[in-house]
Amino acid sequence: MLLGLALVTTGTAAAQTTLTGAGASFPYPLYSKMFAEYKDASGVNVNYQSVGSGAGQKQIIERTVDFGASDNPMSDEAMKDAPAKLLHIPTAIGAVVPAYNVPGVTQPLKFTGRVLADIYLGKIKTWNDKAITALNPGVTIPPLPITVARRSDGSGTTYVFSDYLGKVSPEWKSKVGVGNSLQWPVGQGARGNDGVAGIVKSTPGAIGYVELVYAKQNKLPYGSVQNRAGKFVLADNGPASAAAQGVVIPADTRVSITNSANAEAYPIASFTYVIFYQDQKYGNRTEAQAKALKNLLGYMTTTGQQYNEPLDYARLPANVTSKVRTILNSMTYGGKKI
Repeated sequence: MLLGLALVTTGTAAAQTTLTGAGASFPYPLYSKMFAEYKDASGVNVNYQSVGSGAGQKQIIERTVDFGASDNPMSDEAMKDAPAKLLHIPTAIGAVVPAYNVPGVTQPLKFTGRVLADIYLGKIKTWNDKAITALNPGVTIPPLPITVARRSDGSGTTYVFSDYLGKVSPEWKSKVGVGNSLQWPVGQGARGNDGVAGIVKSTPGAIGYVELVYAKQNKLPYGSVQNRAGKFVLADNGPASAAAQGVVIPADTRVSITNSANAEAYPIASFTYVIFYQDQKYGNRTEAQAKALKNLLGYMTTTGQQYNEPLDYARLPANVTSKVRTILNSMTYGGKKI
């Protein structure tokens, strides 16, 4: 907390700086709040465009933004396209939920990973399919056709969802795979978490995967998902945070926490990341801009964490924040530490 407060008040140069970022829609509600509060505290304006994780990765590689944002870390292969070393820091943990619109169903439906995979493979076509009704005894589910909603843009939320499905369904892994953009067997596409939520909200019989806050903001029902321990878990901050407990966090923080072995974990959870260059001297960037970015990232991972839980994201655990601090302290400008 003290680090975050110190970073906000460090120097007047940063207070005259505008920073730009682009990427994931997954954390957009959180970032909107963080950046508004940060501007009030520091005078720094942060212009963030919610354009999807794929676009965020592309823009940071092209150096058209100060930072990119992505729900999945970039692979070593993807980072080869960058002109210099990229760093990742997580800012929150979020949950991806199966939101649906099934008239007459008032209690949360239960799903297994295999059933979700079969819905998105187009094998389960109606809501009263035996695979769904068997998981939900006593619930009257109408014989309504399923409308599959999914992302049409390069999406970290898609990566997280497909990463989970690939771990629980060999057929999904072999036929569709894992990625930000996929060759979908079925479904109606939309841009952003808000676009998928919009399809679900307006379409009786629809199902879509969205970050938890988008389901809540749109008042969409969402189901519980069976975790690796066999427990059906409804997404919330606690179960999302539990997904990161007991996981070895590497020094660069790039890690998958889907299908966690923690018995209390919600299984479709992920860190969301900010991506930036270790050495900040490139293009027309000034040292003041470099310091302003470091201060912002320090705020987001310390003082700014107070906004995570009220907006339905889990805070970073202590074993992650210590690694974040080390990463931020490695930032340089022209080879000199900032």
